[in-house]
Amino acid sequence: MANKAWHDLSGRVVMIYGASRGLGREVAVHLAGAGASVACCARNLEGLEETASRVADVGGEATIFPVDVTTEAAVEDHTNAVADRFGRIDVVVYCAGVMHAAPALRTSDSDWSRVLSVNLTGAFVAARAAARHMKAHGGRMILFGTAFVGRVLPLTVAYNVSKAGLHQLVRSLAVEWARYSITVNGIAPGYFDTEMPQAVLGDPQLRDAVLARIPLRRVGEPGEIGPLVHYLASDASSFMTGAVLRIDGGQSLNVS
Repeated sequence: MANKAWHDLSGRVVMIYGASRGLGREVAVHLAGAGASVACCARNLEGLEETASRVADVGGEATIFPVDVTTEAAVEDHTNAVADRFGRIDVVVYCAGVMHAAPALRTSDSDWSRVLSVNLTGAFVAARAAARHMKAHGGRMILFGTAFVGRVLPLTVAYNVSKAGLHQLVRSLAVEWARYSITVNGIAPGYFDTEMPQAVLGDPQLRDAVLARIPLRRVGEPGEIGPLVHYLASDASSFMTGAVLRIDGGQSLNVS
């Protein structure tokens, strides 16, 4: 691989969690287009099949694995299945995430547990399972947080805490796994035009309020996430670990 251009990912095996929709789907399509073998993981089989179809449109091939990231045994089993099928795992991209919107006083224990199980614990379990296979040859971990860490997104206490924890997870694993040549980095997206934020972006008044706080005065297009993940998945980022890269149109800089 040393003689290949950095952007050529042929021969790389990438596991993508949350690949059935949104940014996870865009990541799968982009990396497959760069030559990677993509193993797409999510609960929604129909969504995974649509992702596989999109991957085929760019000349790639996706292997789909329906998996619930809140079930540790399932994550372990699917990770082993990917390693058995392809002989290795080179990159893990964790895009799986959920949000619960409610005041803290109306956030139940089950609401809290569900959000942290998917957004934080699931990321740890997926990373740990893959790291056991990566120890021998190194690899890349890319975990999706949010540009809102360090600020407070109102009425989403469980989401805020889970993503703040994920950013610290990136740093902790980066230090511990550097000895294995495993880099661990995070991506912190702001508003992108995907399914998850449509409760806000689908309302013209709320959308205008969001855009007023983004210096670039627009939300991200889903296709804009792929090149950043591509860089972090490639040899070009081999000296970067423990970083959390914001991609939010400058919104996190705006204190107004």
